[in-house]
Amino acid sequence: MDEKLAQLLDKGIAEMPIKSYFSEEELLNHKHRLVLLVQMLAKWNKAFNLTAVREPREMVIRHILDSLSIAPHLVGERLLDVGSGAGLPGLPLAIIFPEKHFTLLDSNGKKTRFITQARSELGLENVDVVQSRVEEFTSKELFSTITARAYSSLAVMINSTQHLLALQGRLLLMKGVYPEEELGQIPAGFVLEEALELNVPMLEAERHLIILKQSQP
Repeated sequence: MDEKLAQLLDKGIAEMPIKSYFSEEELLNHKHRLVLLVQMLAKWNKAFNLTAVREPREMVIRHILDSLSIAPHLVGERLLDVGSGAGLPGLPLAIIFPEKHFTLLDSNGKKTRFITQARSELGLENVDVVQSRVEEFTSKELFSTITARAYSSLAVMINSTQHLLALQGRLLLMKGVYPEEELGQIPAGFVLEEALELNVPMLEAERHLIILKQSQP
């Protein structure tokens, strides 16, 4: 395990609520897999351009810690990550929550190949990988949480995913700056439950989490 990356993860996680969720042994195991994920991402990125972030140190901050920042807000046991790209936030969340089941969906074949390889090398039996447009994807079982990271507007996300969301489920949409204009365009049938400013250690950029739910009939 790359000790510098591991120390950076330690520093970040120590400042996040998730630290209290796990024992020291569990954290060590999670940290090992998270570092391996960063190393895989850095290696594949050279050939397949999966992310604009190039340096492993920046990947820890901008990808891993950023993904983990929404961990306290996950609902239920079945989760769908839409437009997962290089598996973000789905893979980091699947690592720390092995008891939950994650479906990672993206329409880009090279990105789903990376996710599939990462699932194999990291031994993530709680992850399914789907190459599809979300509008065309169907599932017999609906999802209690649907996540997306800088994927599209709130209205587009609702319209393209509502057929997949369980009745009491939540949409967790990760944004940069506060999306005030988008919040005024939420389609009928959904309401804003909460808009949170996320604290991602060592990241100076603005990060927000928008939590949406279906309105009561």
